[in-house]
Amino acid sequence: MKGSEMKVRDYLSIPYVLEAQPIERDGEWTRRLRYPELGGFEAEHEDVEQALLALERMRIEEIMRRLRAGELPPVPRPPLETTDQGWWARFLGVGGLVQGQLDRPATDLANDE
Repeated sequence: MKGSEMKVRDYLSIPYVLEAQPIERDGEWTRRLRYPELGGFEAEHEDVEQALLALERMRIEEIMRRLRAGELPPVPRPPLETTDQGWWARFLGVGGLVQGQLDRPATDLANDE
């Protein structure tokens, strides 16, 4: 699938490598998660599930930001076909970012005001 043919849903369904590491701060352990293929953002929390939810919100925000800026996100592997990115975005509290956008060609977002 070529970048010019991909829909917003496709970019949101790309399985990026998840990097996780324990971090000690002042004698307390926390977890740091990030998607190194997608950018320099990361999430930290003592509960790995909470860190993952925060990271997933950031992933959606970053992909939508890039698409709106006319910058296509990296595609290191094909999108998964079995994910419901609309549901996931709503669950994470960022559904408004993708509402009405999922089936649009990704390159069209850069033309929006």
